Amino acid sequence: MKAFWWFFSYLKCYKKNIIIGLCIVPVASLLAVVSPKISGRIIDSVVNEGQIVMLPQLIIFLLLCTLLRSILRFIMIINMETASQGTLYSLRDAVYKRLLLQDFNFYNKNRTGDLMSRQTGDMDAIRHFVSHVIYVSAESILVFLLALIMLFTESVKLSLIMMMVLPFTAAATYFQMKRIRPAFWKNRQMFSSLNAFAQENISGNRVVKAFAKEDYEIEKFDQENNNFRNSQLEASAVWANYIPIFELLSYLLNVILMIGGGIMVLNGKITMGSMVTVNGYLWMLTTPLRTAGWLVNDIQRFFTSLEKIYSTICHEPSIKKPLSPVQKTEMEGAVSFEHVSYMAEDEDILHDVSFSVQPGQTVGIIGATGAGKSTLMNLLCRFYDTTSGTVFVDGVDVKELDLYQLRQNIGMAMQDVFLFSDTIEGNIAYGRPDCSFEEVKWAAQVANAEEFIKEMPDGYDTVVGERGMGLSGGQKQRISLARALLTNPAIIILDDTTSAVDMETESRIQEALAHLPKKKTVFIIAHRISSVKDADKILVLDHGKLVEQGTHQELMKQQGYYATVFEHQYGEYHKLKQSQEFQEYLQNKGKRLRRKEEIFYGTE
Repeated sequence: MKAFWWFFSYLKCYKKNIIIGLCIVPVASLLAVVSPKISGRIIDSVVNEGQIVMLPQLIIFLLLCTLLRSILRFIMIINMETASQGTLYSLRDAVYKRLLLQDFNFYNKNRTGDLMSRQTGDMDAIRHFVSHVIYVSAESILVFLLALIMLFTESVKLSLIMMMVLPFTAAATYFQMKRIRPAFWKNRQMFSSLNAFAQENISGNRVVKAFAKEDYEIEKFDQENNNFRNSQLEASAVWANYIPIFELLSYLLNVILMIGGGIMVLNGKITMGSMVTVNGYLWMLTTPLRTAGWLVNDIQRFFTSLEKIYSTICHEPSIKKPLSPVQKTEMEGAVSFEHVSYMAEDEDILHDVSFSVQPGQTVGIIGATGAGKSTLMNLLCRFYDTTSGTVFVDGVDVKELDLYQLRQNIGMAMQDVFLFSDTIEGNIAYGRPDCSFEEVKWAAQVANAEEFIKEMPDGYDTVVGERGMGLSGGQKQRISLARALLTNPAIIILDDTTSAVDMETESRIQEALAHLPKKKTVFIIAHRISSVKDADKILVLDHGKLVEQGTHQELMKQQGYYATVFEHQYGEYHKLKQSQEFQEYLQNKGKRLRRKEEIFYGTE
């Protein structure tokens, strides 16, 4: 019921259109009642009694009633359609905004294709309900009741006989509603699953092709498609079982009229005109009976879709803005973690992590895959909240800072680079769409991206494909970095951002970051020692624990985890570098090779 009241809060914004539409229904229904009455009058007065003079008047009156009813129905449909499109717009807008407010946990548990089906198929079921089902249901009920009343004015006895059919109709409607609801729920589930499967495979088409798994994925899709088809057939089977019953009951009324009405005409209890009038009202009785099954289907589809949408958006995000946030438009970039721990689904991701960073320092974060490096930065950006402990930025708990101001002061180049289907300029300027082109170029230059951008067919106006298709991994990473830099943040996070670029490019990027107009606090998450060795502070994570921290030289002296990784990556090269033969080789090859060697190893 909560889902319906949530829907009604949007529908009532268009109550004027709904009221106009529903007010027309009784008038249009009364005009529908007039036609059979006039037809009966024509038979009795003109055919039987020979009053030819009345025929033109009755025909004109009949035509006027039909024309007026058509005009009124047109106005009614326009108003209901306006209300449906307006409600759909408001609902879709509200659901989309709600989805954007959800946190990472929500998207970890919901598939993209499933969420897309809420905005497409389920929304269309709601639109159809408002534009069609509401007025057709009201019209069917009114027409049925008016026809029943008019039948009693013509012949009480014949009406009572015909009413014997109604209990069977009510019983059939009840049982159909009872059976169709779970069938439609399953149908929507299968549709969401099919939609999610198709979306994932289209997005991951390169992986499918790389492993030559087209046949395998087609087989899986066929299974999903088959499940959806079966659920559709199950729902249709319910409809197919009951629609013939409604049809049978409708024809049964015809049989009753023909037999009972014919006998009464022959016995002189009703006139032939009354028989024609009753036949007209019979159509008004049978049409609602025939549409009852369809309307039950549409109503159940509406409630199923509404509940699916509501169950998706009623999830409360765990990351919320503080009621009275601390306002800090511009931050300095001091960061401190005090005894921070984080658990997800009973798994200990981070445990008792403590460190502090001064504004303008560069911090390297290194550790094995799954050590908690990215989680550390996610807690800083408050994509997740700590299980225990506190994260401070400029001495203020991040939970007390305005959420948008916090994230606007953090420029993040993520590990999984996402680029929109837009121009390169549009992607770089995403965080500041009102910035000048010169600022976009500056960010590209700092990220060492301008060189390859100029080589593109349309330069900065080159449109990249979905998720950056058409660009190499290194090119996407550099555009992502430029996008982060353009917002002029106090804190920059490079989450394995330079993993896909060569060491010379990486060195240029780090050198450009070190000479920014305003010194930034930079966090570099990396697996390569060369990426972090020149940092002011290096954090070493192992199984969620901060096992070492210090400068490159300090960590090398400790002979711990960091020194072991260094030895694995550069041990043989270090020995080679110390040899006299290698020094002579470098001198012979000249400065360019020496420069590459310094980039690879770094000066001590």
